[in-house]
Amino acid sequence: MINNVTLVGRLTKDPELKYTPNGVAVATFTLAVNRSYKNSEGNYEADFINCVVWRKPAENVANFLKKGSLAGVTGSIQTRNFDNQEGKRQYVTEVLAERVQFLESKGTGQGGQTGGQTGGNTGTGSGDSSSKPEYTKVDEDPFANNGKPIDISDDDLPF
Repeated sequence: MINNVTLVGRLTKDPELKYTPNGVAVATFTLAVNRSYKNSEGNYEADFINCVVWRKPAENVANFLKKGSLAGVTGSIQTRNFDNQEGKRQYVTEVLAERVQFLESKGTGQGGQTGGQTGGNTGTGSGDSSSKPEYTKVDEDPFANNGKPIDISDDDLPF
């Protein structure tokens, strides 16, 4: 069976961080994900996807993402149920995030106080600016040669 989800969107509000009675961190947030087509009025609509992330990645999400932050999420769909206060069974479908990728560098975009990734055994998104890579503005060409010839020998080429 395959149950894989990959989303890119913006947070609709600040993540909510809680701890279980055993001290395990869990963060919930909602991603607004634009659809790839326009509606009859010519506008793009969005879907609002509830996401849950656990443990250290949950703390990283709560510390470094906020409303408007652009994030990528990979994980799986889960459906759970519970009895509400009136005794009626409620069903909730959400994405169980295995990885959350911060897609904006600190101080850019609508909310982007990010620049790392969380989840698995990958980056920590720890906020330590000395360990973060330098980021290039989108409108700057990192391969520009400033009008000077580029000196490349045949030995430098991989083919």
